[in-house]
Amino acid sequence: MNENALSTALALAERGWPVFPLRPRSKVSALHGETRCPRTGQCTAGHAKPEQRATTDPGKIRTAWAAGAFNIGLATGPAGLVVIDLDAPKPSDPPGTHHGREILHNLCTSLGETLPDTYTVATPSGGLHLYFTAPPGTRIRSNQDILGRHIDHRAWGGYVAAPGSTLPGGRYETTDDRPPATLPAWMHARLTAPPRIKAVPLQQHTAKPTGRRAAYADAALRNETANVAAAAEGGRNAALVRATRALGRLIASGDLDRVQVEEALSRGGETAGLKPYEYRSAITSALNWSIANNPGGRSTA
Repeated sequence: MNENALSTALALAERGWPVFPLRPRSKVSALHGETRCPRTGQCTAGHAKPEQRATTDPGKIRTAWAAGAFNIGLATGPAGLVVIDLDAPKPSDPPGTHHGREILHNLCTSLGETLPDTYTVATPSGGLHLYFTAPPGTRIRSNQDILGRHIDHRAWGGYVAAPGSTLPGGRYETTDDRPPATLPAWMHARLTAPPRIKAVPLQQHTAKPTGRRAAYADAALRNETANVAAAAEGGRNAALVRATRALGRLIASGDLDRVQVEEALSRGGETAGLKPYEYRSAITSALNWSIANNPGGRSTA
């Protein structure tokens, strides 16, 4: 057992922030995945993701960390947090690429806004995590690049490696331990703005497909989304376009809803590592092409 990690996990839980174990020296969940889910305990009604299995129960935390020197995952959504992740430039970035911290500062300056001091964690890669409390009654989803390049945010549907966690390159360290400030209103507005992709009604259908036709469409949606999510770097865009064109035919025939397809493929693109500005335009243009070039469809351009 890593006593430091255990004491930190317990301290985070005392703040009301649910935690779960990550693999040692890693940011990957140490909990079982969906393919190996035993469908017992918390997963009796179906596979529960780490976000759902994170806990503030001291007994459960001690039991979990007794099994190994785990890092600490913090489930941001259930904690009521929005964590702004400011990344340092990567070696593969073009010369002159700015740190996420500078990009956010420039955004604030252009808008005439300021950021309040808040709970802050330095990451091993030279980045920063700024912790904010989500406004009451809101449910912000994790996403990337909404505020700018090298700026991600973790809320519902995501998690962060918490302070006390270590990677081969270093340790997550708290640099400002004050209580998290409330997410600024202007930032909340940007993070919850509707996506650029707009679903355009193509045709009205009097009845939804049923039976084998509906089962085929659902299976196609699942399979194509999985193909996109599993695509390797270098082939991600091609896989996304192929899947989008294939599903576009089912939109044109009335077997699938465009909003449903766009949302599923967006999730697949994010899982594969594509940025929103990369997958959004690809999905829109490929769907428009497929719908226009298949029976029952018409151009939305």
